[in-house]
Amino acid sequence: MAKTTPARVLKDLLIIGMSIAVVWLGMQFFFGTSNPFYVVVSGSMVPAIEIYDIIVVQGGLPFEEVDMGDIIVFNRAEIKKTVVHRVVSITNEDPKEIRTKGDANPESIPGIDYPITDVEYVGRVMYVASHVDYGSQLVKPPINFVIIAVVLGMVGVWHVSKTRNLAKIKGADSSDSDVSKK
Repeated sequence: MAKTTPARVLKDLLIIGMSIAVVWLGMQFFFGTSNPFYVVVSGSMVPAIEIYDIIVVQGGLPFEEVDMGDIIVFNRAEIKKTVVHRVVSITNEDPKEIRTKGDANPESIPGIDYPITDVEYVGRVMYVASHVDYGSQLVKPPINFVIIAVVLGMVGVWHVSKTRNLAKIKGADSSDSDVSKK
């Protein structure tokens, strides 16, 4: 049997870390945005999108192709928030500006829902993972980092215990048995 060493543990942890990085970078490339997943934390889009639903955002779609009825994600630096609302009107064509509104809101909110330009636009909502409920909070920092640290710690503990068990087995094989033969 192969002996587990600290170098082997480090190698396994690096492989796990690199795998996570490759998957994350691949998803960023595929969806065309630095963060393709968002957890909805307000009820402004109920019933289309519920609180704690996870949305998948397709970035890289030109702002010029955004149309009425699309649900988009955009940043609002003034309030330091990312917003998910539906496009309700195109207020200017050149340069393009749009107005949005949360489905549950009675009207658009000035300074949040309009004007929205290419600069604030992140992407279009492509998929909604509904009814994920509070479990969706696991993908939100800092909890996701704690989970990753716990998983990596468990891998390390597993390797250490495996090494000790192998050492005990090898030690038992090489020593004389205390059991007397009859």
